[in-house]
Amino acid sequence: MKRLIAVLAAACATVLYAAAALIFAPPTLAATLTEVTGFGSNPGNLRMHLYVPNNVQQSPAIVLAMHGCGGSGPGFYSGSEFASLADRYGFIVIYPSASKKGNCFDSWSSESHVRNGGSDPVSLMSMITYTRQRYNGDSNRIYVTGSSAGGMETNIMLGDYPDVFKAGAAFMGVPFGCFANEADYIPSPGASNCASGRISKTPQQWGDLVRAAYPGYSGPRPRVQLWHGTADNLVYYAELQQEIDQWTNVFGLSQTPTSTDTPQANWNRRRYADASGAVKVEAYSIQGAGHSLPMSGMAAAAIQFFGITGQPSPSPSPSPSPSPSPSPSPSPSPSDPGPGTGCRITYVPNTWNTGFTANITITNTGSAAVNGWTVAWSWTGNQRVANAWNADVTQSGTQVIARNVAYNGTIAAGASTTFGFQAEYSGTNSDPAAFTLNGAACTRG
Repeated sequence: MKRLIAVLAAACATVLYAAAALIFAPPTLAATLTEVTGFGSNPGNLRMHLYVPNNVQQSPAIVLAMHGCGGSGPGFYSGSEFASLADRYGFIVIYPSASKKGNCFDSWSSESHVRNGGSDPVSLMSMITYTRQRYNGDSNRIYVTGSSAGGMETNIMLGDYPDVFKAGAAFMGVPFGCFANEADYIPSPGASNCASGRISKTPQQWGDLVRAAYPGYSGPRPRVQLWHGTADNLVYYAELQQEIDQWTNVFGLSQTPTSTDTPQANWNRRRYADASGAVKVEAYSIQGAGHSLPMSGMAAAAIQFFGITGQPSPSPSPSPSPSPSPSPSPSPSPSDPGPGTGCRITYVPNTWNTGFTANITITNTGSAAVNGWTVAWSWTGNQRVANAWNADVTQSGTQVIARNVAYNGTIAAGASTTFGFQAEYSGTNSDPAAFTLNGAACTRG
């Protein structure tokens, strides 16, 4: 993963710049990401950033959202859709920043594999306690999610603190306890026995690792959602089945799904329900996706799985939240294409030896205003975005996502807005083949 860390570090520079722009935007326009210091015991030497939306609920749900290796809390804030969902539903998001092994969360140490053992999990719990007490958080609605190293840490937190979390969503993770030690946490494709799927255990053995994290615990377990791309060559796709084996065993379920479906194109979902029909584990295989999750719409699916897209629970309670009834998967955030919508993209690059800039103009050809926009495309070569203006631009693999900043989120019917970026490349710098606006295909100008 050394190459991945370098790539992610470069991407982080872009999103950190964008996050800074958001932080200093006028407070009347949007909530801001705020760093919190002195949040409590911090043996992992983590940093904490907090996003509290303007419409925060009176007793809000809390989501702990963790970045991948080489990333940061502000980077994950800018590069994922959890903050826009918090604006919509009034929950709070904690964005921690890791400090070990190129900014990876500790999922390998013996301290991380036991409740209150020390290292990053204890620091993360301090953040949750601080937020719950400071903002009257609903202790019955605390959730965890993360990507790559953050997905691995999601499984750690679910195992260490089953009495705290009500559900979790792990993107591109590995099972709890998969890394035997730090020596196996090798950031390079195929080098780690764990991340390459070479650790062979039965479902019972995987489940025992979770149970050993909190010996004697017999209370309810948090529901688990798992995501993985079938073409992931960094944290191999085999990890998904190992995670399924682990969590279904923890719940005492069969490893045979109770239902399968395709909520969206290339999203193959397996669900594992108990005797009452409540889904305890669900797993998404994203066909053809590499190490690039979550993609557009996936954060919304995670929030829906958590069950916090409606009203808060009546009062905090130590009893488990009821599992939400299965419902159609949400459309991509931030706004859904509907009647009267349409778009045209004009892409104008200026290329030199190994670099280029590009200006992109979005024209709203529909009859209704666009309120909050996300433009997405994929490169056909090895282009890498370095910085951007008039948009928050993030890149994962060949996929690029550009989101509006505080001052240009609305595009009236018939109006346009423009953003741009600088990038590097080698070989051929071909134009993107297609663009989408909020998940809907655009014509080319």
